[in-house]
Amino acid sequence: MKHIWSFILFITLFLTSASTFAQEDSTWQQKPQVNLVGFADVFYVYDFNQPQGTQRQSFLYNHNRHNEFNLNLGLVKLNVEHSKYRANLALQTGTYANDNYAAEPGVLKNIFEANIGISLNKENNLWLDAGILPSHIGFESAISMDNPTLTRSLLAENSPYFLTGAKLTFNPNEKWELAGLVANGWQRIQRLEGNSLLSFGTQVNYSPTDKVTLNWSTFIGTDDPDDTRRMRYFNNLYGQFQLTEKLNLIAGFDLGVQQRFKESSDYDVWLTPIIIGKYSLNDKWKTAIRAEYYQDETGIIIPTGTRNGFQTTGLSVNLDYSPTPRIACRVEARWLNSKDAIFENKSNLVKDNFIVGASIAIKISETLSK
Repeated sequence: MKHIWSFILFITLFLTSASTFAQEDSTWQQKPQVNLVGFADVFYVYDFNQPQGTQRQSFLYNHNRHNEFNLNLGLVKLNVEHSKYRANLALQTGTYANDNYAAEPGVLKNIFEANIGISLNKENNLWLDAGILPSHIGFESAISMDNPTLTRSLLAENSPYFLTGAKLTFNPNEKWELAGLVANGWQRIQRLEGNSLLSFGTQVNYSPTDKVTLNWSTFIGTDDPDDTRRMRYFNNLYGQFQLTEKLNLIAGFDLGVQQRFKESSDYDVWLTPIIIGKYSLNDKWKTAIRAEYYQDETGIIIPTGTRNGFQTTGLSVNLDYSPTPRIACRVEARWLNSKDAIFENKSNLVKDNFIVGASIAIKISETLSK
């Protein structure tokens, strides 16, 4: 409780400071820019294991239907930009919303983003944002066109896409970004029933040049109610490197630990390394290759009920065609291999899974007022 009151006092002091600046700075009265963004991603995936149902894997939340045309994600977003404040409201639908927001009740499943931010100093390099926020963890977005591959990595699919809470961000200069967060939990809009403990996170992002980005993000909290509380400590590390004009490399590593039971000194561990190479053939054609591994032997994040848990290697290759920056036509082949038989086929479980997927996506942004 002491830490919560300290945080509230800290925010109150900054808000008081911001109020003082608001009275002195006439830029608060300037008209904001309002933008409207629309996005839709229609896909088809064929799973060569031919599972019984249309939903393929319980640990995937994007492009996760077999032999079926469907909408992965469709959203409409209203964005307000001002030098002193900002806001985002985005509503969503599609299989991603159904799968990834399954724990959220009613219409909360349809909220992709809803947040308001305010500048806390004259330099506008200290911001407080609150609401339903994009996660500070990882380099992949729920918007497929923003990612180097069509399907999301195992690393991204099984760490938070969003957090609900407050985020304090400081940019001391163009190279550094530092952030601290307090949130309702591990990818939750509503706090888990019976859990009185808020979660915390940090982010350090360093870009020494426009060709290199290094990032370290953390999460500290629990995804259990109070009576069975197991603390979770999670680290996400990645680097993005523009090696040549056409070749981009991304390397990442996640490491998480969680108490085996409440107040235990024993911890279960999960980890996942990944590397992605993306090559631009020309202005319209691109390709990418991904290699990844996910190890969760005790089923903290991906329970399997098998002897060795989830220990899975993945390889994928995709080809992208964008006749205009607003349109992306993508094809991807992906192979997963697990130590145990965990993938469903026609009649039983097997160790391998191979899919081919395709998608057409469009993203449009228009300025409504300046």
